[in-house]
Amino acid sequence: MSKTLKIAIIGCGGIATGKHMPSLSRQTDAEMVAFCDIELERAQEAADKYGSEGSKVYSDYNEMLKEGGFDIVHVCTPNDSHAPITVASLEAGCHVMCEKPMAKTTAQAQEMLDAARRTGKKLTIGYQNRFRTDSQYLKGLCDSGDLGDIYYARAIALRRRAVPTWGVFLDEEKQGGGPLIDIGTHALDMTLWMMDNYKPRSVTGSVFHKLGHKENAANAFGPWDPEKFKVEDSAFGFITMENGATIVLESSWALNVSEFGEAKTLLAGTEGGADMKDGLRLNGERAGHLYETKVDLSAGGVAFYSGGEETDADREARLWLEAVREDKEPVVKPEQAFVVTQILEAVYESARTGRAVYFDGTSDN
Repeated sequence: MSKTLKIAIIGCGGIATGKHMPSLSRQTDAEMVAFCDIELERAQEAADKYGSEGSKVYSDYNEMLKEGGFDIVHVCTPNDSHAPITVASLEAGCHVMCEKPMAKTTAQAQEMLDAARRTGKKLTIGYQNRFRTDSQYLKGLCDSGDLGDIYYARAIALRRRAVPTWGVFLDEEKQGGGPLIDIGTHALDMTLWMMDNYKPRSVTGSVFHKLGHKENAANAFGPWDPEKFKVEDSAFGFITMENGATIVLESSWALNVSEFGEAKTLLAGTEGGADMKDGLRLNGERAGHLYETKVDLSAGGVAFYSGGEETDADREARLWLEAVREDKEPVVKPEQAFVVTQILEAVYESARTGRAVYFDGTSDN
């Protein structure tokens, strides 16, 4: 592998321009050399702004992979194309960072896992909320046992009125769902990661299409078109793990609630608890009294990095490139992201059938 990691971007839309390309452009010993988008003009705009000298643009990712000339591919496309593009990129000899969720279905996620194992290339998924300072601090406490055995949690991704009205977010065929697979996936990933528990036993889900039909609705991004609103506006899951731990998953783009928050977790363990309702709060019992404290995260950086300020996205990019360069596991392992997709799919299936989904092959009949 060359000293400078060469990167190709597939999909030059919002998540690529908002996160991937800006953060990659700030990394040392890395450069973006190829850009692909079904709209060639968009790929050219990305190349003009972020590309290295002589970078190439494409409208067909197969053509780009055939020509090669890069070490890493970042997949920033709609959910239904994550699997085929990732598999093709891995088989072309590239390491892959794929945007969340891992895939639209568990079967597609399995194809990605199999391809990574078959090729020996690294695969990670863009769950950027793990790289926030509060997340890193709380993860350290969980790993050190400060909370004890975490047996109850809430994975929270609730918006009161913030339905994305651009792109393909409202297209069930392209995305596989609405807020559950879009933002619920972040909250669930973070919660499972904190608990270090990836063995689900059963899932019961509820999915609602209650507000998407409203005309001229109040919305942070402007009114949505009810005719195009083909996905749920809220979804909820009750997840029981093999060891008995329980997770309540809450997600919405539109829900009549006065308390809301996105990419948050609440954890309850035998030695203490934590939540992200108002900053990072810890609670427990000490010397016969209950306590609650809010952590001041403004005084210093994260434990694994020193040398200046960096954004969460920069941290995500830096650690991913380090994993490739130093041949170590990425922070977000594909096996972990696979379980997230399994659970999301189970919520949708349970809501559709009215039955719990069991991961050991049994049923509630």
